[in-house]
Amino acid sequence: MKVMVVDEKKELVTESYVLRFGGWTLERYLEESPDNLIWEFVRGEVIMYSPATAEHQDLVIFLTRLLAGFCEARGLGKVLTGPAAVRILPEVVREPDIFVIRPEDTSKAKGVPLDVRPNLVVEVISSSTRSLDLKEKAEDYSLARIPEYWAVDMEREELYVHRLEEGEYKKECIKAGKVESHSIPGFHLMAEWLFQEPLPSVDKCLGELLQSVG
Repeated sequence: MKVMVVDEKKELVTESYVLRFGGWTLERYLEESPDNLIWEFVRGEVIMYSPATAEHQDLVIFLTRLLAGFCEARGLGKVLTGPAAVRILPEVVREPDIFVIRPEDTSKAKGVPLDVRPNLVVEVISSSTRSLDLKEKAEDYSLARIPEYWAVDMEREELYVHRLEEGEYKKECIKAGKVESHSIPGFHLMAEWLFQEPLPSVDKCLGELLQSVG
């Protein structure tokens, strides 16, 4: 399926947007959703997102390379990115910006959608997705019992870390300092890295990280 979003003058919409279409089934979503855009299926609705900005993609690539390099070096699983689709609940398929799969689940990470439960999900927030990322997605990830969910707000320079405790997420807002993952043993970063312009060297950050954990 080829989809374009245009205004009343039939010109391409360049602003950030989120569109929701009701009346869909999971089967139709899997058959018709494009593989080059972020589309999600949530309880009979399809959610369509505007194309990501260069700044968004830069941060996703930075974090993906950092997580993938660390997980590969430590044998801690597989790192994937959207538009890979993950069925986190029977009627909810999300396409996270970044997610980490445990080593024992990597053999199951095949096809569409993936029927695995990530142990870490990372979303990069845009102005149009802030409430969705911090409320709706956080609720779904919590219901799916995903141990850890990070949401990076580039505009406000804040990192929201959600950790599952007694069946519910406890949320912490971090602006600076060391941030440790509870689901990826030994993985941590400095919150300041996420908001630097330009972003720091992945190789340098990964080298410091691997050296610090021995």
